Amino acid sequence: MTISTQEFRGENQTETGKSPGRLSRLGGRLFSMDLRGAIVPVGALVLLELFVRMAWVSPYVLPPPSDLYTTFLYLAEGPLWTNIAASSLRVLIGFVAGSLLAIVIGSIVGLWYSAERYLEPSFQALRAVPSLAWVPLLMIWFGIGETSKVVLIAKSAFFPVYLSLFSGIRNVDRKLVEVGEMYRQPLPVLVWRILIPASLPHLFTGLRYGLSLAWLSVVAAELLAASEGIGYMLSDGRELSRPDLVLIAIICLAILGKVSDSVFKLVEDRCLSWRDTYSTSIGGRPT
Repeated sequence: MTISTQEFRGENQTETGKSPGRLSRLGGRLFSMDLRGAIVPVGALVLLELFVRMAWVSPYVLPPPSDLYTTFLYLAEGPLWTNIAASSLRVLIGFVAGSLLAIVIGSIVGLWYSAERYLEPSFQALRAVPSLAWVPLLMIWFGIGETSKVVLIAKSAFFPVYLSLFSGIRNVDRKLVEVGEMYRQPLPVLVWRILIPASLPHLFTGLRYGLSLAWLSVVAAELLAASEGIGYMLSDGRELSRPDLVLIAIICLAILGKVSDSVFKLVEDRCLSWRDTYSTSIGGRPT
């Protein structure tokens, strides 16, 4: 089988034409990014730099961004990434453990009313206890090692996920369940095909909220007893009277929290692309 020179050139042009198209689409996405959210933080940094230079704000109270940048370069040589990695690992383990437990228990309580009567009052009472109140007891039980920190993070992530999933299951349209029962579908099929998809919007809301509480809890745990982590940076900056260290730690927490929440938002949009809501309808997304 022979291929003519004209056909070969046509195929080659088609293949090579794909690359510029992909690059142009990628460039279009980069240039179409909405940067309006950066106006407020960038403007605040510029104003802070000006106020400190004009002696309107004491650098001991609020260090200028130029000093923060110098401190960041110093910390970036080693201790900063070690602390970020330690806190991120604790958040990851505690959040996954607490979320999985919440999904299991939330599904049980949501599906069976008898389980709700036994468990729901206790969970509501425990939810009202602040996380810091558990720290002394956890340190007595597990010591000052990693276990107590992970348990505290898991406890903080548990309740938002549990409550959201429980609410999502109970708010599933009754007609959908009746249709499944009419076709004599067993309970596992009803859960997998009807209850889980219908309650996913509530579940993702709880997961995102639980993730934010996990970051709050890791700071509380590391402030009390830790040799590395972002909370340890905060404690170290307080003891050394270094507001620049404290602000660097706060900025790292803000960035990590925003990045992790954005990743969850992307997963949520992908998993819930079937929804026909106001934000996904034509003209519904604000500009």
